[in-house]
Amino acid sequence: MTRLLLVFALLGTLRVTAQPARTGSVPNGATFSVSFPASQSNKALDGRVLLILAKTNKPEPKEQVSDAVETAQLFGIDVDGLKPGQGAVVDASAFGYPKRSLRDLPPGDYYVQAVLHKYETFQVKNGPNGTRNTVKLPMDRGEGQNWRTAPGNLYSKVQKVTLKAGGLQTVAVVLDQVNPPLAEPADTKFIKHIKIQSKRLTEFWGRPMYLGAHVLLPAGFAEHPEARYPICINHGHFPADFDGFSETPPPATMDTTDYIERFKLYGYKKIVAQEAYDFYKKWTSKDFPRMLIVEIQHANPYYDDSYAVNSENIGPYGDAIMYELLPEIERQFRGIGQGWARFTYGGSTGGWEALAAQVFYPDAFNGCFAACPDPIAFDAYTVFNLYKDKNAYYSEGPFRRTPRPGQRNYLGQVKVTIEETNHRELALGTHTRSGDQFDIWEAVYSPAGPDGYPKRIWNKLTGEIDPTVAAYWREHYDLLHILKRDWKTLGPKVAGKIHLYCGDMDNYYLNNAVYLMEDFLKGVRNPSANSEVAYGDRAEHCWNGDPTQPNYISRLRYNTMYIDKIMKRIETSAPKGADLTSWRY
Repeated sequence: MTRLLLVFALLGTLRVTAQPARTGSVPNGATFSVSFPASQSNKALDGRVLLILAKTNKPEPKEQVSDAVETAQLFGIDVDGLKPGQGAVVDASAFGYPKRSLRDLPPGDYYVQAVLHKYETFQVKNGPNGTRNTVKLPMDRGEGQNWRTAPGNLYSKVQKVTLKAGGLQTVAVVLDQVNPPLAEPADTKFIKHIKIQSKRLTEFWGRPMYLGAHVLLPAGFAEHPEARYPICINHGHFPADFDGFSETPPPATMDTTDYIERFKLYGYKKIVAQEAYDFYKKWTSKDFPRMLIVEIQHANPYYDDSYAVNSENIGPYGDAIMYELLPEIERQFRGIGQGWARFTYGGSTGGWEALAAQVFYPDAFNGCFAACPDPIAFDAYTVFNLYKDKNAYYSEGPFRRTPRPGQRNYLGQVKVTIEETNHRELALGTHTRSGDQFDIWEAVYSPAGPDGYPKRIWNKLTGEIDPTVAAYWREHYDLLHILKRDWKTLGPKVAGKIHLYCGDMDNYYLNNAVYLMEDFLKGVRNPSANSEVAYGDRAEHCWNGDPTQPNYISRLRYNTMYIDKIMKRIETSAPKGADLTSWRY
């Protein structure tokens, strides 16, 4: 019988009758109409309508969008001048993640929620010869550029919807809820808050723009008015307040049923609270060096921070921080105010920023401690070479292509691909407006396009890389390339100042670029780099240089673990006559 079928197949005479599709597999014909009532706004609004469908309502659907395989379904559309009561239509043409279209969702029950991420209009000074471009972007409102919590964003209550097979179906979703404003953090004895209007950023954005900082004061600050202090900038993502410092220990009865999947631990909140109290005890101990530690608030319309550099799309944040905010902090809180007494450190985004600050302002800092830094060499841009590869999403051969991984665990098991992460960002926002990782790299590093938005480094849908934009990235923000290119002048200024730490199983493959940087730093001469590079065996993101502690502990100790190296650097490099005593009480 098998042979007979094979003969029929070869002769082209075997007929296969198509079976009728099961009802459950027939595409739905759903359309959603998303609107807001006049009670929420009597004016037309611009922004991004985000529609989320989930299979559970705990947590609510907007909290379930992620890179995890368990993510909720997301669709997004831009709206310009959406009027009260007017429906924004989300149909099969809306771009979605992880399913591309509404028609791809099988019939069944879903929990539905929508959000309007509000945009404002800016006249940005990034056109030719200093002209201004009109762009619409989500202004940060004190939350650190988070569409879920941004004050003023509208959202709907969760409703259960049944998508039916075949036929047309319209579902109304009303944005009748609003995120409340956020309270400013209060000053304490040790933690002070500062906010300034930046002249440089205000000029760039065409409206008042501000920089903020949380400053941890040393013990004895008020009792020693004669003292002037070294300063450490702890770079990182948007800080709502100074984190990891507590004058009180966690209660013995504190609940420890919380679970953190990343570390497979129960009771991590209590561990964090205990570490914060332990830091306070060290900070106020007799022999601990007295200094200022600063966390900067520089959220902007593209992300929760600016990467602390000058950018065609973000604006002159590097200069604004260095020449406006930092001097004001040192003035108010008696900083020494000289390069030998300034240091930077941080992890991930903060790691890149720490190294970038040292590279772009080499005389202004006396050392950087960069842990698990975002890609510091773009020829190892996570898992691909930005300059030689043609596609960011796939490695391609003549007969097949293989997806590039975007995130892994310490065993190498892949959580998400680069394409999937970028498609989530594309659903969240067009024109580099997702407020997420790949988009902020693009917003910071790319030249401005003729429309005022960042030029795409690659086609967000297909992954095809634009080599002209990559060349711009190389010359302006590839830290390894810049060090190689300018070592004759940079080398004497940064030798002995660069410290890099990374886990060799970093979740985002950030160790790949560190390897390339290490090769250069080890081999360069005239002068020698005299740098430090260390790796954590099987350590994930964000290992920061302590092989004696698990990552879930060491990541909480940034503010203490580099102190000995900072003190040694000060003692060996401070200029003659430098103040080495007033702050050592």
